[in-house]
Amino acid sequence: MSKHKSDDHRVNYGEPADREAEQLLAEQAALEQQAAITPGTNGDPNDSMDDFPTLRDAGEPWAKAATGQSLPDEGWKARFDDLAPALEVRDAGDDTAKPPPRRWLMGNQFCRGFLSGLVAPGSTGKSALRMLQCLSLATGVSLTDQHIFRRCRVLIVSFEDDQQEIQRRILAAMLEYGKYGITREQVKGWLFYACPKGIKLAEMKNGSRQIGALEKQLRVWIEKYRPDLVVLDPYVKVHALEENDNSAMDFVCDLLATLAIEYDIAIDAPHHTRKGQLTPGDADSGRGGSAVRDAGRLIYTLTAMNEEEANQFGINPEDRAAYVRLDKAKVNLTPPARTAEWFKLVGVKLDNGNDEYPNGDEVQTVKPWKPPKLWEGLASETLNAALTDIDNGMPNGQRYTDAGGGKGPRARPGRWCRSTAPAGPKASAARSFEHGSKTACSMRPNMTTRSSASGAKAIGSIPARGRHNA
Repeated sequence: MSKHKSDDHRVNYGEPADREAEQLLAEQAALEQQAAITPGTNGDPNDSMDDFPTLRDAGEPWAKAATGQSLPDEGWKARFDDLAPALEVRDAGDDTAKPPPRRWLMGNQFCRGFLSGLVAPGSTGKSALRMLQCLSLATGVSLTDQHIFRRCRVLIVSFEDDQQEIQRRILAAMLEYGKYGITREQVKGWLFYACPKGIKLAEMKNGSRQIGALEKQLRVWIEKYRPDLVVLDPYVKVHALEENDNSAMDFVCDLLATLAIEYDIAIDAPHHTRKGQLTPGDADSGRGGSAVRDAGRLIYTLTAMNEEEANQFGINPEDRAAYVRLDKAKVNLTPPARTAEWFKLVGVKLDNGNDEYPNGDEVQTVKPWKPPKLWEGLASETLNAALTDIDNGMPNGQRYTDAGGGKGPRARPGRWCRSTAPAGPKASAARSFEHGSKTACSMRPNMTTRSSASGAKAIGSIPARGRHNA
């Protein structure tokens, strides 16, 4: 028999439970010591041990141990086990049925039970794109050329704009897509918005992280309006914690993930980028700790068209900021895309003028945009002749190259395009050909390109006739 070390309180434990009981008592002592120096969960220094969950909650076994009575051999430990949360462990061999497919809402953008995000710098149309996607889901009409799996109720929670600005954004999108019959009656009961101020999902109180009032408010809204998608814009204003602290960001993301799983909804949080140049598809471009990137399963980037893309597509350099590309970043649920989705930012007149402001407002929305195809606008005969010229090389037998920035005597592809480029709509196609021909010349030294007999669309590589010294 094992005995308690105190002579005043001898406790006899029934075998074989003595070791477990001693361990539980030791754990209880540690809890009491922690409670003596640590405030309760409510942050009140006056919280007592009565508010601190302990082994005393087990009832009779604790009372018997405290008075020196023997504990029963069986059953007493199960009373203590009831205090711990239940964790289910499954045998994979029992899973004979296939699990159901993931429940996507729109394309690969939003999915039930998952967090998503859109990382973008300011003035790139991040909120305008999300607004149009929300309107698409609420109406069941694909306004963004992205597949809609089912019509959804949507709740937009904006922490930057007030109610009137959200109303302007919704109206701009509805006016731009009026040809689809989008009316207020059509979105009634499907599209909701709120603009809370001063409440956070998580915040610091008395030196510790606490769940904020926004968490409870979100639960109220979700249970009342039953949305399929909740958009929290922007993420940085959802919480009041240090955004560069990964453990703090993990705390916030865990709260959002819990809501998504408990209510079987998709939760989206558009995110600002850090300082510096943004690379399309770079999931690390979001500001703050990497925990935000790691927690989000469906992350996209939105970037403005760069100079090279504008030159390739024949877009006026002054207008390129109006074209933005959407790229998959950390989308580890779907295969990576090879091409970006493009949108054009457009201004929509709301016709809401009055005596003081007769012109009214012009508010931004987006519309899908398709870049021109690489060889569109150029005849097959023209392309074949150019590729033959490239394949023949220079009179002295040297091959053409893109080395030296396309300015040397061997930069024939670029010089050909500049000297024969057509004017008007076909100019961008000629620039696209120049871009493609430079790519051909940057291949291995013993390779070149030629169009197939079937036309310009079948352009491949063939062995060069020989290698020559530069």
